[in-house]
Amino acid sequence: LSILALNDLGMSLSTLPTIFSVLWLNTRKIQASACYAQLFFIHTFTFLESSLLLAMAFDRFVAICCPLHYTAILTNSVIGKIGLACLLRSMGVVLPTPLLLSHYHYCHDNVLSHPFCLHQDVLKLSCSDVRINNIYGLCIVIATLGVDSVLILLSYVLILNAVLSIATGEERLKALNTCVSHICVVLIFFVPVIGVSMAHRFGKHLSPVVHVLMANIYLLLPPVLNPIVYRMKT
Repeated sequence: LSILALNDLGMSLSTLPTIFSVLWLNTRKIQASACYAQLFFIHTFTFLESSLLLAMAFDRFVAICCPLHYTAILTNSVIGKIGLACLLRSMGVVLPTPLLLSHYHYCHDNVLSHPFCLHQDVLKLSCSDVRINNIYGLCIVIATLGVDSVLILLSYVLILNAVLSIATGEERLKALNTCVSHICVVLIFFVPVIGVSMAHRFGKHLSPVVHVLMANIYLLLPPVLNPIVYRMKT
């Protein structure tokens, strides 16, 4: 939970510089290097959120399916290594994106649709051949968000199978009750982010206002609601 909270904080902070400059200072320009850096951090924290939710699903699986071995399997050292692996994975898949963008030529009006830099938003401004970046962007979304969501679903199928083998209904309810917070957080994150990904790639007819609203929801909603969900649960 502490790693998830730090990631939510990082996700919020990565968008604040440009949002504050627009709202408070009325500054509507950003240097290309700063835009690439912000893009890197926003998408890194986004993919890290997905990885952490997968790790938390594994935590729930071990807690319910192997309760007697929980403390032996998930030691502080193992949790730290999982967190580091999630961070390195997220940074590794995102790093090529700004590097590719920095080699493109931009000949359009250079006006972003959002108050912060997103991959598809910047990509639309390029007059170069961006097929490689488009394909790579789609591949990392499938390899991270897609795979993570499938594995989370699989973990809950296994959890449900284990819970149904429990004798009494009260014990089943108690076991499932420990997963409610995680399920809520998964839905809060994955539903908006999948919607944004689909809108960017297949929703060209949508109003720009819809794109901006969806992007703000998927970046700001999890950091706001995650602490509330876990505080209400505890």
